[in-house]
Amino acid sequence: MSSFVDRVRVSIKAGDGGGGAVSFHREKFVSAGGPDGGDGGKGGDVVFLADDNLSTLVDFRYKRIYEAPSGENGSKSNRTGRSAKDLVIHVPRGTVVKDYETGGVIADISSSEPVAVAKGGRGGFGNARYASATRQAPRFAKVGQTGEKYDVTLELKLIADVGLIGFPNVGKSTLLSAVSRARPKIADYHFTTLTPMLGVVSVGEGSSFVLADIPGLVEGASKGLGLGHDFLRHVDRCRMLIHVVDISGVEGRDPKDDFLLINEELKSFNEVLSARPMLVAGNKADIASKETEEEFRQFVEDMGYSYYSVSAAAKNGVEGLMAAAFTMLLKLPPVVVYTPDYVKPIPRAAGGFSIEKVDDGFIVDAPWLERILQTTDVNDYESLLYFQRTVTDSGIAAKLEELGALPSDTVYIGEYQFDYIE
Repeated sequence: MSSFVDRVRVSIKAGDGGGGAVSFHREKFVSAGGPDGGDGGKGGDVVFLADDNLSTLVDFRYKRIYEAPSGENGSKSNRTGRSAKDLVIHVPRGTVVKDYETGGVIADISSSEPVAVAKGGRGGFGNARYASATRQAPRFAKVGQTGEKYDVTLELKLIADVGLIGFPNVGKSTLLSAVSRARPKIADYHFTTLTPMLGVVSVGEGSSFVLADIPGLVEGASKGLGLGHDFLRHVDRCRMLIHVVDISGVEGRDPKDDFLLINEELKSFNEVLSARPMLVAGNKADIASKETEEEFRQFVEDMGYSYYSVSAAAKNGVEGLMAAAFTMLLKLPPVVVYTPDYVKPIPRAAGGFSIEKVDDGFIVDAPWLERILQTTDVNDYESLLYFQRTVTDSGIAAKLEELGALPSDTVYIGEYQFDYIE
């Protein structure tokens, strides 16, 4: 089994912000000693970073959950909690991060810049922030915000200038090894290559491009047959293609049929991809009949493609083919970078809630409100006023009234229960 993995699902969770502190220092003539609770620290982000030492997502098969640390809580003497460090996840260059549910692109990890995909929560304010002339001893603080959480799909799309496409065993791997330092395993049987390979082709001092050997396609690949979509996606970024066709006839195949079938698979998979500039390489020309080659040359040239006769094993004609590819690349736009199109939903922590009517009252489901309750002194009048104002501003109170809540009803919020008051 190949260890190459190019698509995985993982869960990422940024750190929560630290909670603000409720604290009082001792000072003469200051009510309750004076509030000095510090703010909480920020939670860590989940950051993705391209790593050129990685070529597969195989490590993510064994670890599927990634969580950044949370910020520290504030403390007395107005000390702010320490912000948490970011969690940096290394992925191969060219990895696209997508939302698992919608498929929307969140980030394309193609540059060397780190990308924060999930943002850590902001720290909550300490009670010192709520002191005023009329509220000299606030006994409440604010909880930190919840860090963003996503289920994402990591999808590796190789970054290459030129992609080698064609049926299995036509000589793509041999061609790659002939023009670069890449050393794919090569043997005389189908599906020798189970892993896309990259090689750097030098075409003169200071001039080079990246060539990718895309594992052999078969008829029906666009519908998932053979290696199917597993490797068709790696052609997505290629600026141009070199279609390698075995013209020797040693396997009893018709090169014209092969050429048309592969082009049809590309079109079925992605019409934009099939329209990419393409050169045609007639491989194994040293053992092909002149009549067969000339017939195939005329066939592809009549379709508007440039034809090159090569023998990858003998390295005949390969320099001219690579030079032609480089010349074409100079006129083409850069490698495709996917633009993020994912729209983040409004997090429940920002005020979302649901209310369920039960026999003796109503159950309010609002995790963010439960966190506020944890730092609220329910025995303190000012703290309860702050909590009541939060319930009103969030729309919960209006919703309870709309649902017909009566003074005899009980309102359940987490582990707490309150009598409803109009």
